[in-house]
Amino acid sequence: MRYDLNLLPVFVALMEERSVTRAASRLGVTQAALSNALARLRTVLQDPLFIRERYGMRPTPKAEQMAPALAQALAALDTVVLGQRAFDPARADQVFTIAPNSYVELVLVPALVARLSALAPGIRLRTLPFGADLAETGVTSGTTAMVLGRIDEAPDNLVVQHIADDGLACVVRADHPTVGQRITKTQFERLKHVNVLPPGRLRAGLFQALDRQGLKREVVASVTHFAAIPEIIAATDYCATLPQLICRRLARDLRLKVLPAPVDLGSFPLHMAWHVRYRQDPAHTWLRSLVAEVAGSL
Repeated sequence: MRYDLNLLPVFVALMEERSVTRAASRLGVTQAALSNALARLRTVLQDPLFIRERYGMRPTPKAEQMAPALAQALAALDTVVLGQRAFDPARADQVFTIAPNSYVELVLVPALVARLSALAPGIRLRTLPFGADLAETGVTSGTTAMVLGRIDEAPDNLVVQHIADDGLACVVRADHPTVGQRITKTQFERLKHVNVLPPGRLRAGLFQALDRQGLKREVVASVTHFAAIPEIIAATDYCATLPQLICRRLARDLRLKVLPAPVDLGSFPLHMAWHVRYRQDPAHTWLRSLVAEVAGSL
């Protein structure tokens, strides 16, 4: 029997998208054309392959069994074809949409933009907020090039790379009346605190770190972005517990002082994740390498 290689990307797209509509959009074909291709796949492979459910399509056991080998075969073809396409960042004219959380947007994106201006002035970045729901960023459908933040339990169609770690420190005003060059556990628990409530796992990570060490806080103000912290701390006797890379920037503000946390609060990871379809794309591969390089330099 002769096989139509055009059916290979159809199968892989359906496995990754679990939706005829999204798979058709991704491949640039009509839903009718993709449905016809699926019917041919079912005939060739003698299996339903995908079962419709309320929230999408569930692959059959045979589809699950075949998926890794077929995806690997398609990736190998992509490597042969895309590998012939040279990517010259200095001449590139392209827009990348990325979704950093508020922490990454503050500590990494400025350095990334500076590197792009020097190496690839024709590449433009568009940022979307990365909150608690990965699907809202567009990365799970492939419309967004990457998400940057703490990523747990990613769906199967995302590749996740660990690119950095950060710790936690405390910030108070420089002339604080009761806190000198260090902050004790007793002082920490007596102070009033400002809390940053970015969406997603970064918030959970801080709460868990405090719980592990048995540290209590009296939170009197909560904000949604790190940029609000300096003005609040400079005008009060409050304390904020923040990622160290943010504290490093706040240390330049003469109104503030950064102190080690009273106990070791551990570290938290920074991840980069992207859709599997971009694994072999030369432009995306170059951008991911640059992001990882910038993260490592922080």
